[in-house]
Amino acid sequence: MLIKTRGIVLSYLKYRETSIIARIYTERRGVQSYLVNGVRRAKPPGRIALFQPLTLLELVAYVPRQGGGTLTRLAEFRCAEPFRSLPYDVRKSSVALFLSEVLSKSVREEEENVSLFRFLHDSILTFDQQEVGTENFALLFLLHLAGYLGFGIETGAELIDQVAMAGPAPTGSYFGSGPATLRLREFEHYFDELLRTPAAASIPNGQVRRELLAVVIRYYQLHVEGLGEVKSLEVLSEVLSS
Repeated sequence: MLIKTRGIVLSYLKYRETSIIARIYTERRGVQSYLVNGVRRAKPPGRIALFQPLTLLELVAYVPRQGGGTLTRLAEFRCAEPFRSLPYDVRKSSVALFLSEVLSKSVREEEENVSLFRFLHDSILTFDQQEVGTENFALLFLLHLAGYLGFGIETGAELIDQVAMAGPAPTGSYFGSGPATLRLREFEHYFDELLRTPAAASIPNGQVRRELLAVVIRYYQLHVEGLGEVKSLEVLSEVLSS
């Protein structure tokens, strides 16, 4: 059986010499893993570019038989919405890498969720087309995504209270108790601005922005079982601080 669906690339793993196993969030079946043959061959060139983080695809996919496992194949695939800037802007591509890792670890349902797909699709397109004011996109995206995943917040105090009470992250963090808690309280008004008046958010610099991202990731760790360390946060932090 074949289905047609739109999809958002989350990640891929190399498989054998020329193939990959792509993890894609699909409009009709949620998170799916597909074996894609031959995309790493030298000819025709460029097909692996279709599986870079957050690429928007149109797919024709085989549906696995009941009891036959979750890995299946793509019969057809093509770019649904060519990007204008995301793959070519180092800041935007770093954000895409970071968000695709968070999505891979936090969005796991293998079922249709039209509202979540629409949010992801429209947010990615907006980010690609946005020319100014992109520096807070990752923060805004994660704050809104939390609502779709069932742990959204309405105020900065809600987020800070939970992070402060939880203590340090499993992988180590300066957000815990004592002076770090006082530092957390300084962030409440930034989160309030992002939630209520994002266009007017007054985050002063990249250092504060990377600290806010670390707080949000800690919040996600409290609500997403097994989220663990987000490795691309370090790369994004270096880009934000430059």
